[in-house]
Amino acid sequence: MKKLLFFSIVLFAFFTKSEGQIYIADSCRVSFFSAATIENITAVNSLSKPVMSTATGDIQISITNEDFIFKSKLMQEHFNEDYMESDKYPHIIFKGKVNEKIDYTKEGVNNVTVTGTMDMHGIQKTITIAGTITIQNGIFFLTAKFDVKPADYKIKIPSVIGSDVAEKIAISFTSTMKPYKTQ
Repeated sequence: MKKLLFFSIVLFAFFTKSEGQIYIADSCRVSFFSAATIENITAVNSLSKPVMSTATGDIQISITNEDFIFKSKLMQEHFNEDYMESDKYPHIIFKGKVNEKIDYTKEGVNNVTVTGTMDMHGIQKTITIAGTITIQNGIFFLTAKFDVKPADYKIKIPSVIGSDVAEKIAISFTSTMKPYKTQ
């Protein structure tokens, strides 16, 4: 119910700010990877639904920490309880804007950067992410790869395993975006 309410608020904010088409994820995959000596750490979240406005270039996504799936239940538990403190900080939220001017009616691959605010673990930080927006048959395919430093967001790694977690975590993002149609 909380997710539906948040999603509705985000859509309302987009509709009241712009006259262009709104796109919403038909599918989305956010994953992260950290190389480690004992066991690599990787997780995938396929439940997030980014929203995008072609009028403004605004992109927003809310990622629920507990929706990341790990190979090991113990890793998932440590991620939510010890590192992300998901009870206290349940979501990672990114609100950004495409920096380049794009003709969203023209098919092809567009190299873009998106600058915005990443709100994670109670810390807000301005970041710029490089990626692509591929337009094909009225559908947008978004991709991006970037790194996040846990220390930038005051995510504490226990000293016992701190040396085993990478200083930078590799993030991959893919999403298929379709026009949102009101009923």
